[in-house]
Amino acid sequence: MARIKGGLNAKKKHNRVLKLAKGYRGARSNQYRVAKQSVMRALTSAYAGRKEKKRQFRQLWIARINAAARLNGLSYSKFMYGLKEAGVTMNRKVLAELAVNDAEGFATLAELAKSKLN
Repeated sequence: MARIKGGLNAKKKHNRVLKLAKGYRGARSNQYRVAKQSVMRALTSAYAGRKEKKRQFRQLWIARINAAARLNGLSYSKFMYGLKEAGVTMNRKVLAELAVNDAEGFATLAELAKSKLN
């Protein structure tokens, strides 16, 4: 039986990595060994970045809700607690959208939260 050498598979693997490294500067886009390290680091950073993005959006939503709640005489924590007591199950993304685009609707929610606090 004839021996099969791994040249074709190695070439495919190298090309896959070099394609991911396209646009990198210097040897990072041309040499396999350097490109492999850069791509591994980039993919790790991309994964971490997707997690970080979720944190940043939640932080932004909370800041917007807090600002709108304070305009209605409540702190963020009291507003959220009042909504919870009232049985309102809206997520922070929707509440932040209301705070920015529908001030009257948000004021209604704030009044509902205030009534449940007392």
